[in-house]
Amino acid sequence: MKAGSTTNMATNIGPLHLKNPVMTASGTFGYGQEYAAYVDLNKLGAVVVKGLSLKPRPGNPPPRIMETAAGMLNAVGLQNIGVEAFLTEKLPFLRRFDTKVIVNIYGETYNEYAKVAQKLSSAEGIHALEVNVSCPNVKKGGLSFGADPKAAARVTRAVKDATSLPVIVKLTPNVTDIAAIAEAVEEAGADAVSLINTLAGLSVDIRTRRPHLKNVTGGLSGPAIKPVALRMVWEVARRVSIPVIGVGGIMTAEDALEFLIVGAKAVQVGTANFVNPLATVEIIEGMRQFLTALKIKNINEIIGTFQP
Repeated sequence: MKAGSTTNMATNIGPLHLKNPVMTASGTFGYGQEYAAYVDLNKLGAVVVKGLSLKPRPGNPPPRIMETAAGMLNAVGLQNIGVEAFLTEKLPFLRRFDTKVIVNIYGETYNEYAKVAQKLSSAEGIHALEVNVSCPNVKKGGLSFGADPKAAARVTRAVKDATSLPVIVKLTPNVTDIAAIAEAVEEAGADAVSLINTLAGLSVDIRTRRPHLKNVTGGLSGPAIKPVALRMVWEVARRVSIPVIGVGGIMTAEDALEFLIVGAKAVQVGTANFVNPLATVEIIEGMRQFLTALKIKNINEIIGTFQP
């Protein structure tokens, strides 16, 4: 907090206390070290690292990123170094900073989710797990765990049973009723939910009549999805009692404040990091200036104040 400022920016995500409500979004900030030369990680509410699997994963072949009119499509394929390498090579660097570290995890079976959670749970310097349920369940023909309330709940329970850390479940928007999924994971023990993950999209090269992405489809992120994300956060916040973290197209302080007003207790900044490496800290400062101008002493005073 700046000298002379009396605005309290702190918020709680279940048992997790954040100095401010701004986090990075998984997959857009590497493992934190990649941005540390540009961003003072101490200023962030939390760093959410790139998704980790049990074993290293090479991801999809290129081309796997495509710029769109108001965002980007990505089909990186959850490339990562694996949980063991993260613990030995990346986590020691993050321990240097006074910020919360949230590790995003995924698996292709319930057992894989549990194993990753278990390996991370005893490590010093990890404050919460974020569970990506947008991954394919290989034993169900590739159907996303997050597309079915029962499967999402079972993943949540498997992770909760394997860890004492707070568990945040990241929800996919590629469903008919995202609030039903949120209710299912809440009942299974989730401490919070984050939403939305990317929307499924496609881009076509009209000259070759082939997809721009080698994977054919990819996940759409950026400003284009903000209205969808905002609507889904509003719907979910009305249906669950656990904290909601808003994600999707947040580029400015005004964007972040919209999510808080409709009920999110914190936000994650993703695609904006590629456009402007300082986006997170600029959003924090912009939110503080807005609240100071309105003489709002505590950021929690605006959370859930939406009046439809």
